[in-house]
Amino acid sequence: MPFKRPFQGCKLGLKVRRYSPVENSFNQFRKHLLNFPQHGFAIDFSRAPAPAGFENKMAAAMAQAFADMDALEKGAIANPDEKRMVGHYWIRTPELSPTPAIGAAITEAIAAITAFTQKIHSGQIQGAHGSFTDLLCVGIGGSALGPQFVADALGKKTDKLRVHFIDNTDPDGIDRVIDGLGNRLGTTLVIVTSKSGSTPEPRNGQIEAALRWKQAGLSFARHAVAVTGEGSQLDQVALKDGWLARFPMWDWVGGRTSEIGPVGLLPAALQGIEIKSLIEGARTMDGLTRISDASKNPASQLALAWYHLTEGRGSKAMVVLPYKDRLVLFSRYLQQLVMESIGKDLDLQGRKVSQGLTVYGNKGSTDQHAYVQQLRDGVNNFFAVFIEVLKDRDGPSIEVETGVSSGDYLQAFFLGTREALSGNGRPSITLTIGQVDAKTVGMLIALFERAVGLYASLLGINAYHQPGVEAGKKAAAETLKVRAQALAGLEKIKGKWVSTEALCKEIGLVGSEELVFKVLLHIAANPGLVSKQENPDPSLTLFRHS
Repeated sequence: MPFKRPFQGCKLGLKVRRYSPVENSFNQFRKHLLNFPQHGFAIDFSRAPAPAGFENKMAAAMAQAFADMDALEKGAIANPDEKRMVGHYWIRTPELSPTPAIGAAITEAIAAITAFTQKIHSGQIQGAHGSFTDLLCVGIGGSALGPQFVADALGKKTDKLRVHFIDNTDPDGIDRVIDGLGNRLGTTLVIVTSKSGSTPEPRNGQIEAALRWKQAGLSFARHAVAVTGEGSQLDQVALKDGWLARFPMWDWVGGRTSEIGPVGLLPAALQGIEIKSLIEGARTMDGLTRISDASKNPASQLALAWYHLTEGRGSKAMVVLPYKDRLVLFSRYLQQLVMESIGKDLDLQGRKVSQGLTVYGNKGSTDQHAYVQQLRDGVNNFFAVFIEVLKDRDGPSIEVETGVSSGDYLQAFFLGTREALSGNGRPSITLTIGQVDAKTVGMLIALFERAVGLYASLLGINAYHQPGVEAGKKAAAETLKVRAQALAGLEKIKGKWVSTEALCKEIGLVGSEELVFKVLLHIAANPGLVSKQENPDPSLTLFRHS
C-alpha cells in the first residue's frame, strides 16, 4: 500500500539564497512563471528560485508523491488510523469515484442541496415568522473555517441570507452571535455541522441555540438543518425531532478538506453563492494539478518550493499576504489545512520527525503597518506568499490623485513590499488571480489541498490523520472528569473552606493540584456552585461548595 511505503523524507540540506536584481530580471520572471491566462491564474516562483539541480534531485521523490496521489484518488486507505479513504477530489469529479455508489451519493447530495436551497429562497420552506432572512452556521474547525472564508470572500449586498457563525464553545461568544440576530430568530435558518455529532463545540452550540429558540417561544426543529454522518448522534437527534433536512458528511472527507462538499456548499448556496462555479473552479485546478510533469504542475511546484525554502523540515514559516480584503480569512483557512496536515511527530515508518509548516498572515496593505518591518529587517525565518488580485472592483474607480486610483495604490504597495523583501534576501511566491469570484476561490482551495498532499509525500508523513487533535480532545475529557471529582469532593464537605492541596489529598488527586486549582478558579468565577477566598499564593486560596 502506497501510504505505508518505506520512503525516507528527503534531506538535502538546501539553503535559501539571497536574490540580486539580476536574478529578478524579466527573463528570470518568465522562466519561473506558471501562467494559465485562460483560467485567470498565475503563480510566480522567480523570487524564491530553487538551487541548481534541485528538481533533478527531487525527481524520484516527486514521482512517488504523484503515485501516492494517484492511489489516493483511486480509493487507497490513506488514513490508516481510522481505516478511511480520502476522497474530497471525487466531489468535484464524481465519475472518478472508486465505486458507482460513491459517485451516485455525491450527485444526489449536490442535487439535494440545490433543491433545498430553491425551496428556502422561494419561501416554500419558511421559519416561524416567515421567509428566512438569516443563516446561522454552528460548527468547528473545517466545518467553520472554510464556510467563513467563502462567505466573506464571496458575500455581496444581494446575498439571499445574511450569514453568522458559532464556531467555539465560548458562552459569551455564543451570546454575542445570537443576541445579534435580535428579533430575527423566527426567520433564521440554523445549520449544525458535525460528522460524529458528539464533538463538544458544535454540540454545545446546538444545545445553546436550541434553548434560545425555545425561550423565544419558537420550535428549533422548524429552523434546523444537520450536516452529519449517517446514523451519528446528531443525525439521530435531527431525525427524532423532525428537523427540516439532513445532509451527509462522508467519512472519506476530512474536515479541513470539506469546504467543496456539503459542509461548505450548503451554506454557500443558501447565502446565494453560485456553487456550480465553486465546484468548477476546484475541478479546473484539479486538472492542472494532476499533470505528471512537475515543472508544469502548480501544486507540485508549490510543494517543491515549500521543501527547498524550509529545508524540508519546516525551518521557516509561510506568511500569506493577500492584497484584497475579501481574502482576509484565507490565511486562517490555510492554517488548519496546512498545519493540521503537515504538523506530525512521526513519519510513515513511526520515526520521530517533528514536521510542520507554520502559517500566518492577514492582508495587504494593512500589514505593511504591522509586521512587514520585521519581515524585511528582522529574523529571517519565513517566506511570503503574496496574492495579487487584478480587478479592483465592479465598475470604474475614482482618482485619488491625478491618474491614480485606490486600487493603483494597493498594487503599488504590493509590488513595493515584494521588492523590499527580495532586496534584503527574503524569498516570496506570488499568486496572481484576475478577480475574486466563486470559480477562482474554488481554484485556490484546490491548489493548496493538492500541494499539501504532495508535500506530505515528499516528507514521508501522513497528511490525512490528526493524532495531536485527538490527544487534545482526550485531555479535555480527562479535565472534565477531574472537574467532576473536585466538585464531588467539595460537596462531601459542603460549607467548609478547603485548600486545593487538602482537597486533592481527600479525593485522591495528589499531583494534580494545578489542574484542580485552575478548574475550581473557573467554577468560582461563575455563579452557582463554588465560592472562593482568594490569596496571591494559590496554595492559600480556599474554596467551598456554595
